[in-house]
Amino acid sequence: MKILPEKVAEKPTEFKTLYDYQERDLKEIFDRINNKSDDYNLLYQLPTGGGKTVIFSEIVRRYLKEKNKKVVILTHRIELCKQTSKMLAQFNVKNKVINSKVKELDDQNEFECFVAMVETLNNRIQDDKLDLEDIGLVIVDEAHYNSFRKLFKYFEHCFMLGVTATPLSSNFKLPMKDNYRELIVGDSISSLVEKGFLAQAVTHTYDVGLSGLTIGMNGDYTVKSSEKVYTDITMQNRLLQAYNEVCKGKKTLIFNNGIRTSLEVEDTFRRAGIEIRHLDNTNTKEERKEILRWFRKKDDAVLTSVSILTTGFDEPSVENIILNRATKSLTLYYQMIGRGSRILDTKKKFQIIDLGNNVARFGLWNEPVDWQQVFRSPDFYVENIVSDEEIERNFVYKMPEKIRAEFPNTKDFTFDIKGAYDRITKEGKKSKLVLDESIAQHVQWCVENSEDVFDARILAKMLKEDISDRVRRYSYCIINNTNNYREWLEEDYYRRLRLAIQQEFAGVDS
Repeated sequence: MKILPEKVAEKPTEFKTLYDYQERDLKEIFDRINNKSDDYNLLYQLPTGGGKTVIFSEIVRRYLKEKNKKVVILTHRIELCKQTSKMLAQFNVKNKVINSKVKELDDQNEFECFVAMVETLNNRIQDDKLDLEDIGLVIVDEAHYNSFRKLFKYFEHCFMLGVTATPLSSNFKLPMKDNYRELIVGDSISSLVEKGFLAQAVTHTYDVGLSGLTIGMNGDYTVKSSEKVYTDITMQNRLLQAYNEVCKGKKTLIFNNGIRTSLEVEDTFRRAGIEIRHLDNTNTKEERKEILRWFRKKDDAVLTSVSILTTGFDEPSVENIILNRATKSLTLYYQMIGRGSRILDTKKKFQIIDLGNNVARFGLWNEPVDWQQVFRSPDFYVENIVSDEEIERNFVYKMPEKIRAEFPNTKDFTFDIKGAYDRITKEGKKSKLVLDESIAQHVQWCVENSEDVFDARILAKMLKEDISDRVRRYSYCIINNTNNYREWLEEDYYRRLRLAIQQEFAGVDS
């Protein structure tokens, strides 16, 4: 049956059966509905994939049966409106979607429930086009978004139920505890995995230097600074390498922060002979449908995307999630990974590749989180998120075996920057001697594994990441870790390395 956006005309004869954990949470929610005041504001947390839409659809069904009032469900995206409307229909709830096509609501007496886009409903109410009558319950989907706040004043006498996977406001200055009196926490991710409702995650992390990123007004990394880091050829190659090591031949979804980055990813993969498509919010509705249809049908499809598939997108066959971006948003972190957590008979686990130090920042996807504390003390939680500098201080660079193999005559690949710094400064010498000693070691590696200066220069190029790691550690020692200074140090280091190699071979020739 095709369901029109405006309304659901037919009623199925059966509706979904809830799982035990869903029934438990539903009973607790109805305890508040029945025993708290009519204008009580309640927040409910359940992980992505736990069935929030199923639960609040059953809440609507039971509420309409027990109470003599109607229900409004608020969403922030049209895709969520449509999905919610279809789910309500499966629970025998006659509902109407208030979207941009609905200018007035002359037929509201024909419906028990209204599913509304927040901006559309706000505009209609302000223009005196809509006057929703006899509303007793308002359900806010993805309640962590602050766009819903503008509508609260129109439903002051209603029971308000916010639903979210992450009870942390998208705006740290507007905490959710200011709008909701209580939080009910549902089953944890680890519990849902153990019970077989979510797939098991296998996480692969790669240390990424993020000193070039800047934080914008919204508290997350800016697109401009992210583009600079993630369009770099080194990062593109790292992404391709990670894909080949973990994901090759399986359905993969890549998240980026910026359209230019995603297009670069598409180009990089195509040049490597991998079939891939790009999707962002500038694609037309028809283009999006065609791309997602291709992604759904092709078993080894790779889709690179920007800001469009974090909510309202459900494709259980996704086996790999690549976070080709860094984020400061806990909500976005869980939303992105959640796209791969749906379980199938043929899929019990999925892979996560983190190229943004997000796991170091927030913890593993299935690690326990004290959501009550996050709800009550969001400032404390945000202030204690591990900083990028602290994350990078703990990086341990390990030279890839492929590169080590190019230096067969070298036995010791270690160099203790901190130890050398402590020794040299204790002797009262200038700290720059640390880099002099490091360069001397790199010169030795290149010379002892080369027949001539040309071979040595090729080997020197392979040491770029090792050089970057040493410069980073040195900059921490001298407490000068600005991005510009580190870039200058790396360029100067490499220039001096090439010069020293040339002089070494010149000495040998003479």
